Amino acid sequence: GNKKVSAKMKNFWTWTCLFWLCASVVQAGKVLVFPLDGSHWVNMKVIIEELYSRNHQVTVIRHKDSWYIKENSPFYMSITLDAESGFDEHSLSLYVTQMLEMQKGEFSVWKQMQLGMEQMEKASEFHMIARKTLEGIFENKEMLQMLKNSKYDLILTDPAIAGGVILGHYLKLPLVFNVRWTTHGEGHFLIAPSPLSYVPLVGTKLSDKMSFFQRVLNFLVFYLGQFNYERVITPHYQDIMDKYFGPNVDYFSLFQAADLWLMRVDFVFEFPRPTMPNVVYMGGFQCKPAEPLPDHLEDFVQSSLEHGFIIMSLGTLIADLPADLAEEIAAAFAELPQKVIWRHKGSRPSTLGNNTLLVDWMPQNDLLGHPKIRLFVAHGGTNGVQEAMYHGVPLLGLPLIFDQKDNLLRIEERGAGKNIDFFTMNKEIFLQGLKDVLNEPSYRMNMQRLSRLHRDTPMRPLDTALFWIEFVMRHKGAAHLRTESYKLPWYSYHSVDVMVFLLTAAGLLMFFVVRIMCFCGRLCFKGKQKCE
Repeated sequence: GNKKVSAKMKNFWTWTCLFWLCASVVQAGKVLVFPLDGSHWVNMKVIIEELYSRNHQVTVIRHKDSWYIKENSPFYMSITLDAESGFDEHSLSLYVTQMLEMQKGEFSVWKQMQLGMEQMEKASEFHMIARKTLEGIFENKEMLQMLKNSKYDLILTDPAIAGGVILGHYLKLPLVFNVRWTTHGEGHFLIAPSPLSYVPLVGTKLSDKMSFFQRVLNFLVFYLGQFNYERVITPHYQDIMDKYFGPNVDYFSLFQAADLWLMRVDFVFEFPRPTMPNVVYMGGFQCKPAEPLPDHLEDFVQSSLEHGFIIMSLGTLIADLPADLAEEIAAAFAELPQKVIWRHKGSRPSTLGNNTLLVDWMPQNDLLGHPKIRLFVAHGGTNGVQEAMYHGVPLLGLPLIFDQKDNLLRIEERGAGKNIDFFTMNKEIFLQGLKDVLNEPSYRMNMQRLSRLHRDTPMRPLDTALFWIEFVMRHKGAAHLRTESYKLPWYSYHSVDVMVFLLTAAGLLMFFVVRIMCFCGRLCFKGKQKCE
């Protein structure tokens, strides 16, 4: 009897497993990915691997000169375009080096203007290449037909480039963004109400508590930015827009019509601001618990004893510092009791102390999660800042370019780190910054508080992101979450027409009231004259 029951239970669990296996296969979707290379690909790849683990088929569009995006992968199939992206390692390294040279020395308004003009010129060059890539795709009828025949469930793209946005609309696919930046700046400004009185623009280095003149600056930067975006970026895509979508389709509207915005921040990091129903926050989705270190690194950090260790990394683009600055940094590290692991590809500084280990690459997440970690010296890229916050490790920031100063400002405003001007730094300034963060307990306490807030969620950020991607697959989009505001002309969006109508009506009413009162007054005056 027990054997029969056991056999029945075994059959039950076998059929149950087969049922769920079949169900997962039936529910599996097909996702087309149009990514951006470099550090943006690092976090896009996390989503792709999770999609693969849930039995979804992923196809990635890449360029022939792709830097991080490999042609062959166990997690996705690839379509390699016969076009260059302009985003290869050599081009980006040259550009970053040029940006760093321009920022050396004391700050000046003229230098800041030069830097802004250079960034706009590079952006224009990059979008010109992106437009040519799109033209190549649209002219390749065989590829377009193949993409249509594949019957993808959605397109996942990074809207810091326009290619995936425009291609997704052309293929009539639901559009999901892995986003913090669009071609026109920080993503919220394109989709959500953004009061400039307390929503600072990235690049201004302002917080959400602004003085009057800071609000003036925020206002001017916003509208100058809008003017430049319209002048520098939009014209590159206008011909394609007119040809494939008609003359009445606005470039902005293609972004605003996206079904889902997976935003790579949360409000533990970002300043509070208005948002929209189809914006899903997944800040820190790439973070995960630390894994054991390789033996040689574990031995090194254990040798730090009670002092602990520091890591320093300036990201993928800044591996090789100017030799004179590397000497200053190494000399400052040599005076600390802590051990130091420094990602540095340049020549070995002569001032390097015995406590410092130079590496070409480091398992950053695993080091940040180690119990002996004391401090992270970082350039302020979003991925690194999020990992430090996840593990509760205070930051000493050396912001260089792009959004790094603003990212680190958000950490400094919350008392979880300190920032140093990279371009005026010397040994004494750097050493003092290290000692300040290491010896003042409030930095670590504040970062650990941010870590607790960040982790205290009903679902992991990555699970949240995947739920909503699969939601879009199941329901063929998420139009019910998308506001129709982007279809309104600017004067309707800001109710200018309503105000003009109400003011006109009020004016006409006052005019008629005054006329009637004058008429009544004249009647009364004539009545008095007759009585007399």
